[in-house]
Amino acid sequence: MATAAIFSSLRRRRSPSLEAFLAPVDLTDVALVQTLVSVSTELVSCFSGKSLFFQRKNSRSLIRKIEVFVVLLEYLRDSGAGSALSSTTVVCFKELYLLLYRSKILLDCCVQSSKLWLLLQNHTISGHFHDLNQEISTLLDVFPLDDVELSEDVREQIDLMQKQSRKATLFIDKDEEDLRVRFFSFLDEFEKGNIPNLVDLKLFFVEGLGIKDAKSFRVETEFLEEQIVNHEGDIEPTASVLNGFVAIACYCRFLLYGFEENEVELQIGNRKMLRKGLISQEIAETFITVPKDFCCPISLDLMRDPVIISTGQTYDRSSISRWMEEGHCTCPKTGQMLMNTRLVPNRALRNLIVQWCTAHGIPYDPPENTDSSVEAFAAAMPSKAAIEANKATATLLIHQLARGSLGAKSVAARGIRLLAKTGRENRAFIAEAGAIPHLRKLLSSTNSVAQENSVTAILNLSIHDKNKSKIMNEKGCLGSIVEVLRFGLTTDARENAAATLFSLSAVHDYKKRIADEEGAVEALAGLLRAGTRRGKKDAVTALFNLSTHTENCLRMIDAGAVTALVGALGNEGVAEEAAGALALIVRQPIGAMAVGGEETALAGLVGMMRCGTPKGKENAVAALLELCRSGGTAATEKVLKAPALAGLLRNLLFTGTKRARRKAASLARVFQRSENYSLHFGGLGAGYAFAGDSAPNRESSFANEVSLPVSISVPVL
Repeated sequence: MATAAIFSSLRRRRSPSLEAFLAPVDLTDVALVQTLVSVSTELVSCFSGKSLFFQRKNSRSLIRKIEVFVVLLEYLRDSGAGSALSSTTVVCFKELYLLLYRSKILLDCCVQSSKLWLLLQNHTISGHFHDLNQEISTLLDVFPLDDVELSEDVREQIDLMQKQSRKATLFIDKDEEDLRVRFFSFLDEFEKGNIPNLVDLKLFFVEGLGIKDAKSFRVETEFLEEQIVNHEGDIEPTASVLNGFVAIACYCRFLLYGFEENEVELQIGNRKMLRKGLISQEIAETFITVPKDFCCPISLDLMRDPVIISTGQTYDRSSISRWMEEGHCTCPKTGQMLMNTRLVPNRALRNLIVQWCTAHGIPYDPPENTDSSVEAFAAAMPSKAAIEANKATATLLIHQLARGSLGAKSVAARGIRLLAKTGRENRAFIAEAGAIPHLRKLLSSTNSVAQENSVTAILNLSIHDKNKSKIMNEKGCLGSIVEVLRFGLTTDARENAAATLFSLSAVHDYKKRIADEEGAVEALAGLLRAGTRRGKKDAVTALFNLSTHTENCLRMIDAGAVTALVGALGNEGVAEEAAGALALIVRQPIGAMAVGGEETALAGLVGMMRCGTPKGKENAVAALLELCRSGGTAATEKVLKAPALAGLLRNLLFTGTKRARRKAASLARVFQRSENYSLHFGGLGAGYAFAGDSAPNRESSFANEVSLPVSISVPVL
């Protein structure tokens, strides 16, 4: 989708400049005319036959003007007059090139946008058409017709278009405006706590907008949600108002078309279809070059999550984070010292990147767990209208969960899942309305779609703290979640069950109950060993939470969790959390014995100290320290003999995080008391003394600290 917003940014020439989107095309006169013929002809062929639901008159008027340009350009090409153009004519044609590009974006917007979005943007988009008409009028006023040899009929068509463009005024279709006002009236009704009349809703959505099935409703709501996410506050109507319209559309979807839907259409996951390009590849290549402003100065790749550092420079989050983790404290581009390590999201640039990629049919996958998640933004400051509409929707959904057919229950579970994704208020009233018992029953369904939707709905509900107790106190619910984790019908269902256990285990009183549930820890360990990347992340964070309860140590050893955690030390995506969990487990002698008995444990922890992230190194040295303390002389001697540990400790004493240095200093003291200290660690004294001076007598206060990345959160799916 190419939104009107990108058109605005091009028209207004905001930063990044227009040249960032369209690099100057260095073409000869003949090639320039031929390119213009191809682009304009392509636009006419693509859009002249389109039956637009909105902006019909404005789009037809623009296309007719482009058709006249086609006549002019084809004449110049065929007559040979295009081979000797004046410099003024060339400048005008280059401006026409950009004008055609902006026309393509605006027409794309009208063709590919949802009906509700076009309706809400009626004034804005009409204004864009008027602006284009004014630009055409200006272009024709300065175009040197006398410098170009034209036939009489071509000149007459140009003169006529010039006169029409001068007289044209802003046109807003009255029927479309009446529909827009009607839509806002529904918002006002919900704002007052009233549900609009069913007949009025049907007349508006079915007769007025032609939305005649549940799938079309879903497309409409998903499109509006996408606008809220992509614009992140720079949007009109505001995100709060748009959330109200999304809630109304969701309610009307279930109210008007019920819950029976093709099961294939309910498959979990956002399937982003790459839209077919509207300009031929040959022509598109003349202006599809990734703008320099959109590329990370470090990786030189298109940025997925641009962030601003203290020097004011923008980098992709993953690249600059890796730079900082490697110990650098300067800006890669300017060489300036960093005042702090804070990364501020560059939302304006990310929006432009998204819009540029969409306009060119280039797939763009937003990063997971950005600094403010999609759901947090979408749920910010929900309007009263959105809350009331969502409550009405929840009532319909829960009724179907209780009494509907299996197909209807599956649709309703998906509706609950999506509704619980968008804010604390929704999660609270869904649970209060009694959804959890019905979702629990659906966990044992033999229908994979129903099972996946129900476990994901419970996961989303569990994020609200008060709902955790409702889930844990629902008879059989924990057991059913574990059954999905063990034997779920889809990979996503099993992974989301693991994420649910992670969410529930945030409450200390539930850690023991979860660990004692038959098969829970074994299944988490299995997912950590053989799951997908996301599955391993869900499993390791759940195991970390469980390991913080001292009574779970033996259970985790018996269930094979320790072996799985040791194996995860070699996996970059989960190594930090695995080391953190092991650092907690080895505090107990039985845990230290189990970890010490793993052949690869010591090598894995030492390896993390060598090339892990700063937090990973911190957790690794903490695990080694606790292993020595709880494992006795044999464990200490084994750690002491680890190759290269002296050098790694020395480096950590000088370059590690504050807590890592203290852990390393404590470990150095342990070795200093060893009989073989001088043999193995003779060169450690200076570094130890340096670290020791910075934190005297504080060993015990940091002995129980284990670091887990603050970015870890329960996913909203």
